[in-house]
Amino acid sequence: MEDLNIKQLLLAVRTIAEEKNLPEDTVMDVIEQAIAAAWRRDNGERDQDVRAELNINDSTAKVYVRWTVVDTVENPAAELTVEEAQEKKKDAKVDDVIEETHEVVSFGRVAAQTAKQVVLQRLREAEREVVLEEYEDKIGTIVTGVVQRVEPRVVRIELGKAIGILPQSEQIQGEFYSIGSRVKVFIKDIERDNRGPQLILSRANEAFVEFLFRQEVPEMESGAVEIKAIAREAGRRTKLAVHSSVPGVDPVGTFVGGHGTRVQAVMNEVGDQEKIDIIPFSDDPDQFIRNALGPAEVSKVEIDKDAKRAKVFVAEDQQSIAIGRAGQNVRLASKLTGYELDIETAVKKAEPKAPKKNIEDSLLDALNQSDD
Repeated sequence: MEDLNIKQLLLAVRTIAEEKNLPEDTVMDVIEQAIAAAWRRDNGERDQDVRAELNINDSTAKVYVRWTVVDTVENPAAELTVEEAQEKKKDAKVDDVIEETHEVVSFGRVAAQTAKQVVLQRLREAEREVVLEEYEDKIGTIVTGVVQRVEPRVVRIELGKAIGILPQSEQIQGEFYSIGSRVKVFIKDIERDNRGPQLILSRANEAFVEFLFRQEVPEMESGAVEIKAIAREAGRRTKLAVHSSVPGVDPVGTFVGGHGTRVQAVMNEVGDQEKIDIIPFSDDPDQFIRNALGPAEVSKVEIDKDAKRAKVFVAEDQQSIAIGRAGQNVRLASKLTGYELDIETAVKKAEPKAPKKNIEDSLLDALNQSDD
């Protein structure tokens, strides 16, 4: 058996809190969880509801085992029938919580190991949580990180104190990440699950492209131009619908930049293999759909506003352009406009031919003209 030296534990709490820059309460909580886990290992069952309390003043530790009183027991480790409960507390009734207190003095060797593991694991999580809280207000922005590790399904990127993960679904298709290289990433979210908090990064989402344009187009800051919609298939193609409420400002030209410098700066970051189409936004769905399907020329659009569908008629030689390689152009245009688009070939109606005149009529016409 190993004695539980509470004084030593409390001293460790303070040291760890200072070293790891964690609040003392957090460390205290972690150690109490470890004591509860160790006690459960030595004396109880896995599913038992056990909590521990460290008393700073008299350097003691107590464990509280809790049961809920129920009609029918489904989890014997944490529930008691009324009869069983009344053996511990005479006036116990359904829905009561019965608590039993145990003084903790020593642990078996295995339980002490359990406590140690719990402390290490929980402290790592708490430390990560504190670091990630610093990134809470950076969600929705782009930061530069360094590629730390490349795994089959995820790339780990170091951002100062924290390490973020770039899942496969958030990577630009066909992009190669080399260890030690600097890379811009969009902070998408902080995910909290069983493995502890994770910083989720992205280079493939629409917001990444929007943020890159925000850095290149100062007119977005002043509100002279705005991005109304984005549809993106990372590594292949992005469509951007842009608009200006200021008379005389050309929104498309503003985003493209002189000699295409602005759009080129964004393409340098996402890779030249990704085409970027910048099109004018329109409140008129007919016009917006025509713009979105560029570079294809559209003959006619039939819109069903309720069903959010539209039939788009194009000349035969424009059909493959409208659909795009593997349906990409029409897919992105649908996403951009919010309309399900069906591409149809417009068949030109033959010009009605003038009815043939018979030979006598022609002769009469000629005679009439010669009489005049």
